[in-house]
Amino acid sequence: MEKLTHIDNKGKAVMVDIGDKENQLRIAKASGHISLAPETIRLIKENLLKKGDVLSVSQLAGISSAKKTYDLIPLCHNIVLENVKVDAVVDRTGVKVESEVRCYGKTGVEMEALTAVSIALLTVYDMCKAVDKNMIVDRISLKEKIKK
Repeated sequence: MEKLTHIDNKGKAVMVDIGDKENQLRIAKASGHISLAPETIRLIKENLLKKGDVLSVSQLAGISSAKKTYDLIPLCHNIVLENVKVDAVVDRTGVKVESEVRCYGKTGVEMEALTAVSIALLTVYDMCKAVDKNMIVDRISLKEKIKK
């Protein structure tokens, strides 16, 4: 088993020193899903929810949150992101969210991609909670990690 990178030799949490690492293109892709009632799906498709356009707002929330990941997760580095894409689409059981985050830097953008998906899904939850009491956020996962 590999050593945990955020733990020092005394077992204390530390930020990883990336000072000596080379800048590289870093790409991470993540996805997740929120299960919704059929009536909620209809309301989203017809843009009839009181809080507005669920898919657009969730996409913007995902993009915004990716840029603030270092504020949310204590040991994440502040990374200059080159691009953040978040897609939210209605499927037969709810909304699927996918993200892709890119940077040219010394550390990966997995946490930013996962944060984008998580916050986009939570935004769907927030916007639909008045009409759907049985939503389930699930299947949040890292799909791909590239370093060039």
